[in-house]
Amino acid sequence: MMKKLITYIFFVCVAIAARAEQTRFTMSAPNAVEMGQQFRLSFQLNDRGSNLQLPPGLSDNFQILMGPSTGQSTSIQTINGKTTTEITYSYTYILRARAEGKFEVRPASVEVNGKVFESNSLTIQVVKAQASTPAQSGTSQAEQGTTQNIDLDKDNLFVRVDLSKRNVYRGEQIIATVKLYVNPNVPIHGFDDVNLPTYEGFYTQDIEIPQQINFTREVYNDKIYQVGILKKTILFPQQNGRLTIEPFSMALLVRQRVKARSFFDDFFDNYRTVKARVTSDAVAVNVKDLPTAPAHFMGGVGNFQLSSEISSTNVSTNDAVTLKVRISGNGNIRLVRSPKLELPSDFEVYDPRTTDNVSATNNGATGTKTIEYLFQPRFEGDYTIPPIRFAYFNPATGKYDTKATESYTLHVEKGTEEQNTTVVSSLRKEDLQLIGQDIRYIKSGKAMLQVKGYTFYGSTIFYLIYLISAVLFVVLYFVYRKKARENANIALVRNKKANRVATKRLKAAATFMKQNNNEAFHDAILKAFWGYLSDKLSIPIADLNRENAVSKLKDKNVSDEVIQDFEEVVEQCEFARYAPVGGAEARHDLYKKAETTMSRFEKQIKR
Repeated sequence: MMKKLITYIFFVCVAIAARAEQTRFTMSAPNAVEMGQQFRLSFQLNDRGSNLQLPPGLSDNFQILMGPSTGQSTSIQTINGKTTTEITYSYTYILRARAEGKFEVRPASVEVNGKVFESNSLTIQVVKAQASTPAQSGTSQAEQGTTQNIDLDKDNLFVRVDLSKRNVYRGEQIIATVKLYVNPNVPIHGFDDVNLPTYEGFYTQDIEIPQQINFTREVYNDKIYQVGILKKTILFPQQNGRLTIEPFSMALLVRQRVKARSFFDDFFDNYRTVKARVTSDAVAVNVKDLPTAPAHFMGGVGNFQLSSEISSTNVSTNDAVTLKVRISGNGNIRLVRSPKLELPSDFEVYDPRTTDNVSATNNGATGTKTIEYLFQPRFEGDYTIPPIRFAYFNPATGKYDTKATESYTLHVEKGTEEQNTTVVSSLRKEDLQLIGQDIRYIKSGKAMLQVKGYTFYGSTIFYLIYLISAVLFVVLYFVYRKKARENANIALVRNKKANRVATKRLKAAATFMKQNNNEAFHDAILKAFWGYLSDKLSIPIADLNRENAVSKLKDKNVSDEVIQDFEEVVEQCEFARYAPVGGAEARHDLYKKAETTMSRFEKQIKR
């Protein structure tokens, strides 16, 4: 009996706790109001309550004109055949501010089943009253004879780029938010001819925002506006000095009333849609150069962590060993180069493979870069895999920080003969190697016999082969020397490989086109052109923009027609990154045009 009583009490306590956790009591009000303007302070409670206590000190800053007005609403929801009903109780007060300023509204409280619950707190900014409009003053359109619409000037309608920082280090991330500010009395009905900023001199990464623009109240220059976010982008400055985000513009469709010309026009609402063009102001960013970098600096600017793991520490000769290094944190992760792994000469080492998993959030670029190092020990013994050192610049402290992975002891045993003759491959097909060819099969067929007493040395064939070998050696020597000089000239190597690299990127764009991946398709075409021109014209990516690219192309005697096609391709790609246009046919035409332009570049640019 006692056991049943304890179980019953336990379940009652659990039910009460669950009910307490489900009780929600919230307070809401506008975050900005004008002096003298009436506004609502509302409370929502999903349970029947009593003894509602207003926030302490509320009447010191706000005059309570009316309330509470109570109401209740019922919502019914059916999920997987289970129907739930929730009743919401509301309490509404009408307030008016007593003075200008920013005021904190402390939590209110209510009693539910003998337990007191507190609401959230609020911050309300009170600004001075703005000039009244016909809609605010209550004057009818008939009394005025004509409609006095609000002026569509820069005080009532404008766009701007809001930067999280204006003074940064090179590579430090900045959150750029494109905002549209609208007078609450201006009805916006759409957009036309949108040109958003291009952010030249910055590496960019867009932050995903809702397709539907949600307007919220915001105070700017002591005035209240409805503010909508058009675009959010993470910027990584790639140049030192003063970088300017050039002005951009867009056209907004505004609905306005027109003058009444007849009784019927006056009886029925008569509106027209006008186009209002808004242009932003230029925004400057001061970019400071990084201090002298330490030896292991790989271009990382932000705050990072370093970790590693090895596939095995006990292996046989010619076994493949993988060392994974993870760089995680917040910053320009995509631009971080792979740290160098120093291994003994007895190892066969392959190029590392890098994988990025980065997400763009309101706090910046956050994620992980995984680097896989593949190597093979050739001889048995005990080896030490030294730690990998990674230095990065932390803009918060203004200093370089250095992280290091742990070192590993690798025990290598001698493999079997079968292991020594196996084909060992890395993670990539092109790195296949055949190891060990010491076994030769017995030749079958007729053997070439020589007459007894015949010697090859001193014969005509001997001297002929000797002469050909000497000539071949000289030719190969000079060819090798020429190749070595060309490989030492990095700019020349990049120039020769430019077309091949660009072709690969265009093939990647074709793949994205087939997948209907609009953003990746246009981004691949842009990378193909900028990478090609950077290699072909010997211009660093950080210094490459449309103006100096066109100037260099003209210096290379590229025809104006080809240059114009190049500019059209770049403009279409940049526009499509924030405002997708056309469909599969438009992407196909753009790809063909990009492919043709790239081919004509290769023919006209002289090396």
